[in-house]
Amino acid sequence: MPSADRPDRRGGAGCKRRQPQEAAASVYSHGPATVRDARMSPRQYVLTFSCPDRPGIVNAVSGHLFGHGANILESQQYSDPDSGRFFMRTVFALVEAGASFEALREAFAVPAGRFGMQWTMRDRSERRRVLLMASKFDHCLADLLYRWRNGELAMDIVAIVSNHPRETYRHLDFEGIPFHHLPLPPGGKAAQEARLWALVEDTRAELVVLARYMQVLSDDLSAKLAGRCINIHHSFLPSFKGAKPYHSAHARGVKLIGATAHFVTADLDEGPIIEQDTQRVSHHDTPADLIRIGRDIERRVLAQALRCWLDDRLLLNGQRTVVFSV
Repeated sequence: MPSADRPDRRGGAGCKRRQPQEAAASVYSHGPATVRDARMSPRQYVLTFSCPDRPGIVNAVSGHLFGHGANILESQQYSDPDSGRFFMRTVFALVEAGASFEALREAFAVPAGRFGMQWTMRDRSERRRVLLMASKFDHCLADLLYRWRNGELAMDIVAIVSNHPRETYRHLDFEGIPFHHLPLPPGGKAAQEARLWALVEDTRAELVVLARYMQVLSDDLSAKLAGRCINIHHSFLPSFKGAKPYHSAHARGVKLIGATAHFVTADLDEGPIIEQDTQRVSHHDTPADLIRIGRDIERRVLAQALRCWLDDRLLLNGQRTVVFSV
């Protein structure tokens, strides 16, 4: 994958490049307050896009930014030989007097149209709206709440949804977050998902995170949430199926367990993979040990996947993903 520091055949960087200053300290407020650090001054913006690969893309993008008073702070790019598509993430600041982000973004439609780009451009200080879902197992939910409250995950949690009642999480602090109990009685899946979709629309949730939500979404809801629903799978896919994967893995004497964060699609557990991690185990480990180790892996894998999405480091590439490193 080409890096930001290597020359690119698509053309020169039409504006000055410099590395952002190291943050001397990070200051944040509890929960929903805006996270701020030294990287956010001056205000930063992020552009991400993919398009058919051809010469001149980088030159056009950097030239456009330069022409509208922007300075590139960070840039990463990747040309996929299999799909023939080009992917890019660029962080920039406006440094010229009178420069306007709105004017820059509106005018970017011209080069975007010329190269057939699928693109987004946003202010990095804007917090993304995220809806969390969980079932009985709450370790991933608890971990995300902790990282949110200490400022590690800069997002607005618009709701927590579960098919279990609030009492299931009596030990967790949901202060300031609306909780919705959407039970699943026999034959009630369609009605429950209709309520869930209405909630997604009402809260204007940009992303739905299945933090060990142990219900399979219907094909219809999966299609509605395409590209905006992340699941944590309690195994290193592909792997053992069924309700007790760690017990099955133990019975087979596995030496490696893991977890997988992926986008939800109609094909169960077959969506584009975002993040994975593993840990070696041995014959000494019991099923209880594997469950404990697996929960730790699930927490960090889901958190990393969400972190990449929040910081616009994640782009879809058909059945795969491009994840630009931190």
